[in-house]
Parts: sequence; C-alpha cells; structure tokens
Amino acid sequence: MIEVKNISKTFKLYSSPAHRLKEIVLRKSYHKNYQALDDVSFQVAAGETLGILGPNGAGKSTLLKLLTGILLPDQGNIQINGRVTGLLELGTGFNPDLTGRANIAMNGALLGMTQAEINTKEQLILDFAEIGIFIDEPLSTYSSGMIMRLAFAIAINADPQCFIIDEALSVGDAGFQQKCMARIREFKQQGGAIIFVSHDMDAVKKLCDQAILLNKGKIVAQGKPDEIVNQYNRLLSTKNKHHTDFVVQEGKTVSYGTLEAVIKEVSIDGHRQGSVIVSGDEVVIAIQIEAHVNMDKLAVGIIIRDKYGQDIFGTNTYYHQQELSIKAGLLCTVEYRLAMNIGVGKYTIGAAIHAIPTEPPRRLNWADNLVEFEVIAPAEHFFMGLSRLQPQIKIVAADV
Repeated sequence: MIEVKNISKTFKLYSSPAHRLKEIVLRKSYHKNYQALDDVSFQVAAGETLGILGPNGAGKSTLLKLLTGILLPDQGNIQINGRVTGLLELGTGFNPDLTGRANIAMNGALLGMTQAEINTKEQLILDFAEIGIFIDEPLSTYSSGMIMRLAFAIAINADPQCFIIDEALSVGDAGFQQKCMARIREFKQQGGAIIFVSHDMDAVKKLCDQAILLNKGKIVAQGKPDEIVNQYNRLLSTKNKHHTDFVVQEGKTVSYGTLEAVIKEVSIDGHRQGSVIVSGDEVVIAIQIEAHVNMDKLAVGIIIRDKYGQDIFGTNTYYHQQELSIKAGLLCTVEYRLAMNIGVGKYTIGAAIHAIPTEPPRRLNWADNLVEFEVIAPAEHFFMGLSRLQPQIKIVAADV
C-alpha cells in the first residue's frame, strides 16, 4: 500500500532573505544545508497502522509532507497505491476568508476529488463534522476544534486508501475524538493503510501495528509499538548529560539510566512473577533499590501496564510528598499498598528511580515489565472495563 525506499530531503538555510538573493545574483553559496531526512525506508501494508515517533526536529513533519506530495524527495522513491488524505498542520489547505462550505469544495479538489464526488459527499461531511449553521460562515470565525472537525470530515470521506494523522487530531472535544477514533478503526478494518504521528504513547500502542523511531532524520529503531515507545523514552533521556545506555539481557530491554541508584527487585505480595489477584483485593508492591553513591531527593515510582502496553496507573513518592535519601551501598525498600480495582486481564509492573527536581528528568534507573500478574473477576458484583468503580445503586420507584 505504502512503500518508501531510501528517501532523503535537504533544505537550504539562510541567515537572512538578503543572502538568498545574493546567492542567486552572485552565484556564490550563502546557505547551510540541513538534512531533514536521510535514507529513510519502510512499508505499510493494507489494513495496517504505522506509528511514527521522534523528538522535535526529528523529521516527522517533513516525512508527512513528502507522503502527501506537498514536498518532493531529493533522493529515493515513494510508492503509494491510491488516494492519500490526512491531517497535517491544522488548517492546511483551507482559506480562512471562505465559508466552511466553500472550503469543502476547495479542499476536496486539492485532495483529488471530482466535482461530482464533492457534491455526493458534501452531506456526509456536514453530518460528520457537526458544524451546524456555521458551515456558511467564514472559516476565520471558527474555533480550532471546529476547523479540525471539518478537516477530518473532508479527509476521511474523500475515499482514501491511505490516511495520515498528525497531532491535529488532539484538538477538539473528547466526544468528537472518540468519534474520529471509531472511524479510523473502521477505515483500518476496510483495508486502509494509516500513518499515525502522535506524542500520545498510549494511543500509539493501542492503534498501531508497528512503529518507527526517527531521530535527526534517520530511522534509529523499528518494531512493535511498545518496544519503540520504550526506545523513544530512552532517547529523550539521552538529553541528560548523565545518561547511560540500556542494560540489555537475553535480548529484552531490562533497564536504563545513570545507574547511580538501581532497582534490585520488584515484587507483588512477595511474589516476583505469576501472582493471581482478585479484582479489588489489596496488595503490596515492593521496590527494593540500592545506591551506588550517596543520593538525596529521590523519587521511586511504579507503572502498571495492560497486555497492550497501555499505562493503567502510575505514581511515585514525589507525588505523595515523601522525599527519599539513601547512602552508597545500602538497600532501601519502598512499599505501595493499594487496592487493585482494575479489570480482568494480564498486567506488568515497571519501576523507576528519578532525581528530583530536575529538568529534563534525570532517570537514575528505569525498568519495564519487571513483574507479571493476572487479575481475575470477583465472586460478586461482576463488571466490565478497565476500572472497578464499585458503585452504590439505589432504585427509586416512580409514584403511581
């Protein structure tokens, strides 16, 4: 569906507009080259979603503009079967002086729709966008949420084979975002290919089949979403001068950080693996740490994730106003006592040690998937979903 082979893109950077003119007239270089993308290759099959992660300046926006035809690559080839639509920067392809209805016609034409297609799809777009009477008002009067509604409605109803989603989808109310996500899942089930760029790590884990990590224009990692999210977190931590690389054991990422203090052991009710817990039962999660140097002002935290790698719950001692100090060579155990009011399923526990307060956060040790456990349904008051909220129910008879 989408095949990208060895694409590269370089931009010329000028310190002032005058230097651009001088370069043309004098035929002398007054620019610096900036390589936004360098030899990038990947494939997205029909019915598959690819997540793209990376820090600011990694090349994500440039890549999306190449995929949508806004820019052309300097080298390499992009092969896409079918029409490509999507959401890039909010308002791309719109004219703020025209009405919403006129922008449907203009934006649809830019996406390659014929006038007959635009006429046929207009009512579907209006129904999905839910703009109401404002559809005949200038776009300049719209809120950012209204613009996103209209942009998404046009893009998804243009019958694309490939759909590209950038951070623009984060704008708007929760109800419409859920509606968009449902439509995206439907599009995927019908065989559409999706490229999803987001800083929402849970959304990437939930929606994507695979992911790539971009940094400085290069793909530095490619694989399953949860693995790439961990790599992304590690990449962010490298901005700290005290960072050290991952510690890898048996091909599985165990931990990373400065290792000034390390996680020695994590257990749930004294068990390191395989605990079976009834939903709602109280448990004790214990994290044993050891300092290699004298450390003050530490935060020790936990993260619970479901089988999809989504974060279910996380907290740390700093959030609870409990400051921790430890001397070199000594062991310290932090215990979290909590009721497991979560849904039936399999989960993992990760743990982390941070120095506080620092910016960016200074990770002394971060470790994922240290303990696995399973939650089973309670004998009474069965429920569905991720959370066991334990409602109090009162039935009030109507007066006859």
